[in-house]
Parts: sequence; C-alpha cells; structure tokens
Amino acid sequence: MGGGHELSFFARRIFSSRRIHITVLAAFFFGAAGLIARLPGWPLIDYRAFDYLSTVWAEPVAKDGPIIVAIDEPSLAEINIQWPWPRSLHARLITQLRAAGAKVIGLDIIFSEPSAPAEDEALAEALGPDVVLAGDETLVTSDQADQFIRVMPLQMFSDRQAPTGIASIGLHRDGVLRAMPDYDDGFAAMVAAAAGIEADLPEPGSLIQVFGGPRTYPTVSYYQALDPGNFLPPGIFKDRIAIVGLSLQNAPSIDSGGADVFPTSYTVHNGKLTAGAEIQATILDNLRLTSSIAEASGPMKQLLLLTAVVAASVLVWKGTGWRTVALGAVAIVVLFVGSYVSLRFGRIFLSPMTSSLAFAGLAAAQATLDYAQERKKRRQITRAFSQYLAPALVDQLARDPSRLKLGGETRELSILFCDVRGFTTIAEQLKDDPQQLTMLINRLLTPLSDIVLSHGGTIDKYIGDCLMAFWNAPLDDPSHAVHAVSAALDMLDSMQALNRDLKAEAEATGRTFYPLAIGIGINTGECVVGNMGSTTRFDYSALGDAVNLAARLESASKSYGVPLLLGERTARAVGDTFAVLEVDRITVKGKTEEVPVSTAVRHNTVVGREADDEAIHAQHRGNSDATDFGADPHP
Repeated sequence: MGGGHELSFFARRIFSSRRIHITVLAAFFFGAAGLIARLPGWPLIDYRAFDYLSTVWAEPVAKDGPIIVAIDEPSLAEINIQWPWPRSLHARLITQLRAAGAKVIGLDIIFSEPSAPAEDEALAEALGPDVVLAGDETLVTSDQADQFIRVMPLQMFSDRQAPTGIASIGLHRDGVLRAMPDYDDGFAAMVAAAAGIEADLPEPGSLIQVFGGPRTYPTVSYYQALDPGNFLPPGIFKDRIAIVGLSLQNAPSIDSGGADVFPTSYTVHNGKLTAGAEIQATILDNLRLTSSIAEASGPMKQLLLLTAVVAASVLVWKGTGWRTVALGAVAIVVLFVGSYVSLRFGRIFLSPMTSSLAFAGLAAAQATLDYAQERKKRRQITRAFSQYLAPALVDQLARDPSRLKLGGETRELSILFCDVRGFTTIAEQLKDDPQQLTMLINRLLTPLSDIVLSHGGTIDKYIGDCLMAFWNAPLDDPSHAVHAVSAALDMLDSMQALNRDLKAEAEATGRTFYPLAIGIGINTGECVVGNMGSTTRFDYSALGDAVNLAARLESASKSYGVPLLLGERTARAVGDTFAVLEVDRITVKGKTEEVPVSTAVRHNTVVGREADDEAIHAQHRGNSDATDFGADPHP
C-alpha cells in the first residue's frame, strides 16, 4: 500500500510538473503556428511585414541608374496631340536620345497594332539594337483551359533588330507589386542585356527591393527629351539608360487608381501608386545591382519558429509576471530586428510574423494559466483563512502567498485557550432547549472571536465552548505576546456587557438568565504550525508543548481563582506593557522543574504595585460575579 501510494504521488508530481506542461504548450504552438502559416491569407501578413522592413532606411537610387522619360501632363499639354501620338514622334524621340548619348532606350509602350504606314515606317527606321520594345503577356481564362496570350510588337519593328521584353508584372493577392518577373525575356532584363549588363535572373519568387515612392528616379518630361539642348542640362543622358513610358506627374493615390500605375511596398507609407516606367527602372536596378530579396526556405522558417518557441518556453519556465511582459516585448523586437538584418544585409526575407505569433501565444497562454492558478491560490487562501484571520490579514496573504508556508514550519507562537466557566451546568439546565443553548454559545463566541481577529490573532479551532487562537502565524507579529494578552483582557471586559444584554433579554422574554464567565490561559513557545489533518480535510493549526501548556493554564485558572493565567515567557514578554503578578510556581507535565505562572491587568492610573494588585482582584471579582447566578466554577 505504501509503495503504491508513493508511486502514485511520484506520477502526479511528474505529469503535473510545470516543465511537462510548458513542453506540451510549446509543441502545440509550434504545430499551430506552422498550420496557420499555411493558410491562404497568412502570406499577405508576411508580405505586409516585408513592405515595412524593406522600406525602413531604404537604399537610395544609384546615381548611374536609369532616367525616366515621362509621358506626363506637361507633355500632353505641350505636344497638344491626342493620344496615341504619331509613331514618327517616338522616332524623333529615339533619335534625340541617341544623339544625347543614351546607351539604351526602353520604350514601355506596346506597338502591337499598325497605324498609318508612313508613321510605322518612320518608327521602324529609328529602331535598332539599342532600343527595347515592350510586349505583354495576359492570362486568358476559359471553360476549357487557362492560357497565357502574348501581345508582341509588329513584325516590322522586330525585324529591325530591336529586342522585345515582356513588360507584364505579377501582383500578389492584395494587389501589391512585390514579386520580380519570373520570365527570362522580361522588359528590364532585355534592357540590361541591350546595355551589356550581365545580370543573373533572381530565384523564382524573389521580391523587389524598392528605393522609394513615385518620382524617386530622375525624371524628365517627354517634350523636354524631344529638345534636350534647350530644355535639359548637357550630358544628362550620356551613357545612361532611358526608359520611356506613362508617368503622371501627380502620382495618383491608391483609392483613385490610374493607367499603368501600381501599388508597391512603399505604398504603405504614402498611399501613392508608382508608374509602370518607374517600376521597370526599379526591376532593372534590382537585376544589375543584385538588390532583389529571396524568400527564406522552408527549413529556415521552421528553424526560426522552433527557436522562438524554445525562447518563449525558457522565458516562462520558472514563472510569469511583468518581467515576462518586458522580456517578451524585447524578444519580439529582436525577431523583427533580426528579420531586418537578414533582409538588408543577407538579401533574404525571413518573416518574423509566424515566430512572433508562436512566441507571444505561448507566453500569453502560460501567463494566463499562471494568472488563473494565482487567482485560484488566492481564493483558496481567502477561503481557508477567512474564518481564522482578520480580513486585512487575509488580504495580505492573498496578495503575497509566499509569506505562507502551508507545508508546516517551526516558529514562536503565543497560544490562547479560552473556556466557558460552568458550561456543563448551563448545558444540563438547557438540555430541553437546544436552540437557546446554541444561541447562547454563539452569542458568546462571536464577540470573543471578533476580539481575537481585531488583535491580529489566528483562530485555530472551536472545541465546544472552548476557543483556541494563536499569534505570529501565518503572518509575522513581533509583538505577538502583547497582542494575545491585550485580546484576552478585552475578552474579559466584554463579558460584563454581554451578561448585561443577556440578562435584559431574559427578563424581557420571561426566560431564565444564565450568566457567562470565561477563563483564559496564554503561553508563548516554539510550535509546529501548518496544515494539519488528512489529504482530504485539514486545518491550519499548531502543535507542541507550548500549546499543551496553554491549555493547562486555562484549566488551572479555575483553581487559582483568576480569569487569566500566563506562562513564564508570555509574562516576561508583556511585563513592560501590562501589570503582571506571579500567582504560583507549578510543575508542568513532562518536566521536573517548577515554572512560574502569572496573571496580568492593564496598568492602573494610580501609581504603585498596590494599585495593580487591586486591579487584579477587581478583575477576579468582576469575572466571578457571573458564577454567583448558579454557574459551577469547577465543572
């Protein structure tokens, strides 16, 4: 039986331990966060984190980057020709840019439909290997199948050795442009190739590093580029790449939209859309400067998630509190800073969102459980001690349970026993009226208990008409002996008022008046105090020789004719506060030496030992008067 009980206890300790509990939580949040990351909408949360991290202290545009030749409002007004403009005008632009020293000219305009033959021929004559034309790729959806349809420039233009690049771009599900083109013949890639720039295509799924919002790249109006000698600084196009396309001078907002404009990662800061020509310039710089950002691989994401879960487990391993909140906030900041460092210097985007969710979730879950357990512990303490302690002391214990050692401890206590004199006789006389007997004992014990609690005492138990209390546990009380004696004297004083009330009530109802008197014994000494009882029912109580002596002092007070007897250590501790008089020296059971017993009263205003002695005799007379009504002082 004993071995089985120990095994059961050991198993409960193992499976209810905090480390097992936290390990289970860690496994749960590791798996849950991994599943959440696979939900269709979660990548958009990761991408929004990318938007902010990739644009914090964004790199500036390279000084040797492309120049935008904008088909903008000033050009529309200056040229004053309805769009689409004659292709001979584009031929003239190409000629001017080439003459101004442009290395490559990218026309982000699709010439897929024929116009006037003379116009088409004029443009064809101006084309060459240094001019890149734009094509388009569109997904056409039908009931039979989905297919990509390419729209390319007229064959007559391609025959002039002008390369064609697909200018189409892919948007994420939230409509934001972040992904690098995943085809070899992209417009920006073809421009780089025409300029003799060896640029490796990024890994599929790589993300665009933007360098700012609209008009980040140096931009000139189309009409200015038609006559650079009069409108532009000398050498502005020399050895530079010019990208021609629609670019509104007042960049439209994301709400109003517009033609050939798109939201980018920078849109989170200003709400503005970026023109297609600038997007092509950005993609070109990502290629030639290897600025694009690869997404982290699956194993890297899992490793970061595991690290976050382990870190959260370590954080809450021993407990949670305000320190947990502060360190948790620091840890999440570290996750974001680490993601930023990886993105900025390693060109790898390792999203902090999933790991932050797992970290915060585990820490919050354990903190919630700890809070619930703390509340439960406080309720248990309040429920366990509300009957024994004053409310203020119960509140102190509930706020700081560490001050309570429920497992038991040895400490010095002052123990008080209080018993009703002649209660056997009273009970015999009221044997036919149990309700009055119950009312009588309750009327007595209620004020006595209130006095004990008001002096900071702990009520141990009620034994019939006897009350046991002690001081200096569970909360420290350096003046426990003084408080115990002070409570005893107040208890004795309360008897006179109680008897007056009982007598008046008895006379008013025609019932017999049964006066009450009490005897009290107090002793101070080392005791074992803690939860005493079985595994299913226990009380906070005290055990020890000092407790036994206090009970014997209460019983002996009858023989000495005084209502209050104090043990030696109690008398010594209260000698400066109360008038103490040694009554006798007695031999305590289990000891061979005699010990003194004393009584005490409050100091009289009349100075002198005689005054204190008279107060003791008066107290004795006041308490003994209650026995003159028929109560037996020696039951």
